[in-house]
Amino acid sequence: MISAIILAAGESKRMGQPKMLMPWGNVNVLQHVVSVFQKAGVEDIVVVLGAERERIERIVSQYPIRCVHNEDYAVSEMLSSIQCGLKALKLQTQAALIGLGDQPQVQEESVRLICEAYQNTRSELVVPSFQMRRGHPWLVERTLWSELLDMRAPESPRDFLNRHSDKIHYVDANTATILADLDTPEDYYSAHS
Repeated sequence: MISAIILAAGESKRMGQPKMLMPWGNVNVLQHVVSVFQKAGVEDIVVVLGAERERIERIVSQYPIRCVHNEDYAVSEMLSSIQCGLKALKLQTQAALIGLGDQPQVQEESVRLICEAYQNTRSELVVPSFQMRRGHPWLVERTLWSELLDMRAPESPRDFLNRHSDKIHYVDANTATILADLDTPEDYYSAHS
């Protein structure tokens, strides 16, 4: 089974407001991301929350997902949220998709391609790429979780991927959306217009 960890714990300092709750179509950013993963066939989804936990939890409670709280969100980076999500996954999960809650540009087809590549190759790491650049979501097999869980700041997910570059199966996503996320109001308005 492939599960998804959607990282949504950030404080949105550069955005100036909680970006997970910003409108995206008829829903908000995080709801849209969750629905894309669901439409791609991912049934087990864990959302890692931090800032604005209660508000976000209330809004996503209508979805069949699980929320976990990264208590260290205010003083840590993405790695601690990935670790928090990995610890919450079910025993039968074979691989975890690492997705960004602030990436509403993510496409169902990209998520499907990554899952299919894992199922066809059983590679320990499956990473989408566009013009030779790595993007999200990427997939990590259970065999490598213990190493991720043992990592400590200032190490990062990028360090982990670089260390295992020989194990990565790259999927050409054919779209720059795998590289995009929302950090600033300019990112939001240019992506949303």
